[in-house]
Amino acid sequence: MTQETGRTTHFGFEDIPEEEKAGRVHGVFTSVASKYDVMNDAMSLGIHRIWKDAMMDWLAPRADQRLLDVAGGTGDIAFRFLDRAPGASAVVCDMTEGMLVAGRERAEAASQAEHLDWVVGDAMALPFESNTFDVYTISFGIRNVTRIHEALSEAFRVLRPGGRLMVLEFSQLPNPLMQKAYDLYSFNVIPPMGQAITGDRDSYQYLVESIRQFPDQDRFAGMIVDAGFENVKYRNLSMGIAALHSGWKL
Repeated sequence: MTQETGRTTHFGFEDIPEEEKAGRVHGVFTSVASKYDVMNDAMSLGIHRIWKDAMMDWLAPRADQRLLDVAGGTGDIAFRFLDRAPGASAVVCDMTEGMLVAGRERAEAASQAEHLDWVVGDAMALPFESNTFDVYTISFGIRNVTRIHEALSEAFRVLRPGGRLMVLEFSQLPNPLMQKAYDLYSFNVIPPMGQAITGDRDSYQYLVESIRQFPDQDRFAGMIVDAGFENVKYRNLSMGIAALHSGWKL
């Protein structure tokens, strides 16, 4: 039973009680799970693949590492990690079982199931022991978390000393005119595209709105520092449409 806190949070542009957000986010991703990868390609024109490859370039996976990919969905990041570091292992954790089922099917088709585990779990209360993983990644998922600071604290807890956090998330363009053009595309193209491809306009309206509610690059870097991470840095991708944030548990 969820405890009522009396606090509110945002679900896109809507203010809702905190205790409702996880269920509503779960509904979004359950609705789009079967077409999630297809829609990612369509709405980003395939650029999300370049961003994820850039994430792996900066991360530089090693064969002796154990990865936890939170909000890992269908396994995009975990597959890339294992491709770069044969012999490594990965756990994909997501609150939406439908996304994990789709990912598990991909893993079996790609013969990667042996090195992958799939776990239903909440980013704010991870079902793992402390000091367990070498790398923690979350890709386009942390903006959907009800209390981001709690997710970052959990990331710090489950990482081993010397472990690394890396977050890939949509962010803010520094140029107002470019941001305006991006907003026009996002609000006028992505929800109708979601309707055409997944049959669900509302979920993609939420996703577009949630990007605008997420802290900008510097504010989010400050939140990572507050969670205990050191040597925190970020890199803009596609001029700031997305950003990579990196931090270390030292």
